[in-house]
Amino acid sequence: MLRTERAHLYVAAQTHPGLTGKNNEDNFAVSAYVISDMNPTPSVFAIVSDGIGGHKAGEVASEMAVNLISAAVAKREGGHPLAVFQNSFYQVSESIFKAAEQDSSRKGMGATVVCAWIIGQQLYIAYAGDSRIYLLHGRRIQQLSRDHTWVQEALDKGILDHSGIKNHPNLHVIRRYLGSNTPAEPDLRLYTQPGESDQQARANQGLMLNPGDAILLCTDGLTDLVSDSEIQAMLPGRTLQQAAQALIDLACERGGHDNITVVFLGVPWNSAKINPGWLPG
Repeated sequence: MLRTERAHLYVAAQTHPGLTGKNNEDNFAVSAYVISDMNPTPSVFAIVSDGIGGHKAGEVASEMAVNLISAAVAKREGGHPLAVFQNSFYQVSESIFKAAEQDSSRKGMGATVVCAWIIGQQLYIAYAGDSRIYLLHGRRIQQLSRDHTWVQEALDKGILDHSGIKNHPNLHVIRRYLGSNTPAEPDLRLYTQPGESDQQARANQGLMLNPGDAILLCTDGLTDLVSDSEIQAMLPGRTLQQAAQALIDLACERGGHDNITVVFLGVPWNSAKINPGWLPG
């Protein structure tokens, strides 16, 4: 693919270390491309990663995840986007694990990751961990990803209901992340409706986005403190950049106990007439 300085989508991104004084172990990137000289179809790739591990090790792991997966996407020459995710997640997870094994100060480091790849107006996603991807469409918000946490597994099995999760001691026990001793598989399920089977969710890949739709990628520093309905309510009357800032401000007002990262990708209402958005620096 060929890198471009502008995206065919609106792009807004904000990150904040939170209010507890910890290092910002979140990393993100947004890149724009056209497929080739012969194929001018535009493409935008966004990735958000939340590091796991102390002594700045989580920061290292999330940076590795962002840089290496972004590089794999940039090198794509043919092949399906999901195949790129499949190969890159495995290789990056193994690279993070080996880097941790070689440096005792980084032992146990890892990273959650969420990726959104929009080719034309078709959406492909992949993820591991408890960072999230949402679709905002009009007055509706839909979590496209599924958390890889102990609590989510308990909800799926009927062991817990939603009333019992907010203060559960296992709330942040992550079941899948890059850098684990068994290389992490990307989750390729894309949920558009409640109750969809895993097979239906995988078949939703390549979802056609509509004018005015927005995709949100974020870390749990946001979703721990701001509800889905509150996220949706931030968009009307604001630009995406204003909405991103407003969400971070709200999370900070409620304690900001973790790093907070928000990335929006917005589909223009009239792509033929609108100036493409500048990518964040």
